[in-house]
Amino acid sequence: MTIFRNRSSVLRAGIAPAAILATALLAGCQTATGPLGEVAGIEAAQGSQENISSLSAVIQRNPNDYEAYNVRGTAYGRGGRYQEAIADFDRAIELNPRFYQAYANRALIHRFLGDQQAALADYNRAIEINARYDVAYIGRGNLYRLAGRTNDAFQDFERAIQLDTTDARAYHNRGLLYQGRGQHDYAIEDFARAISLAPGTAPPYNARGLSYLARDDEDNALSDFNTAIQLDRTNAEGWAYQGLVLERRGDRERASRSFSEALRLDPEFEAARNGLARTRGTS
Repeated sequence: MTIFRNRSSVLRAGIAPAAILATALLAGCQTATGPLGEVAGIEAAQGSQENISSLSAVIQRNPNDYEAYNVRGTAYGRGGRYQEAIADFDRAIELNPRFYQAYANRALIHRFLGDQQAALADYNRAIEINARYDVAYIGRGNLYRLAGRTNDAFQDFERAIQLDTTDARAYHNRGLLYQGRGQHDYAIEDFARAISLAPGTAPPYNARGLSYLARDDEDNALSDFNTAIQLDRTNAEGWAYQGLVLERRGDRERASRSFSEALRLDPEFEAARNGLARTRGTS
């Protein structure tokens, strides 16, 4: 978990900073939605039963095709069938013990299932086999980041970036670490790069908006939160952060509506609950 160091403007607004910004940044750190958005090369439709059946037919015709097991494993992961995904990655690795992509994909499923040690071992093995595999550095870095090993995480994201990765997550996650250090200029640069690589993704806009807010740049912060909402109307963080800016500006009626929508989308979102408590009754 990270917190902002620059809270003076929030204090001037009469808003309790610890409860809001710490919660906001915690949410910003949790932008990964499990393995489904991170397995390399898998689109949403690939988790369908129809696609899995076609992949199974390929495997039936050639039961030693380790790449087919890897692809079906990622499809199982996309479809939420995690034990079956693990079994396919196991088989792919059994057939080709140096198949580093399968180690990285299996690591992601282990991570999502809560077996962090198994995930770390698989990421390490993938990197041992191919020291230039950016996906494994990004995955391991995110594992380290969520475990609070921020220096190790930073080194992994830095290595992926040095390898000229085009994966937006490397920049987004390094930006979160800069943000946690209060280095908002660097964070904003990284979030901007992540946005250029994945312009249709909401989390980098939310994250950059928080750094703009820490620099008292409300206009750019609100613009980023608005964009995040436009990209994903179910994005609770965007609604809550939009409400925070509106509250700071004295527009308590609109802020209340934003906090209410965030809380509807995520009933456990503490910042939204507290914001609504402060602004309710103004509609």
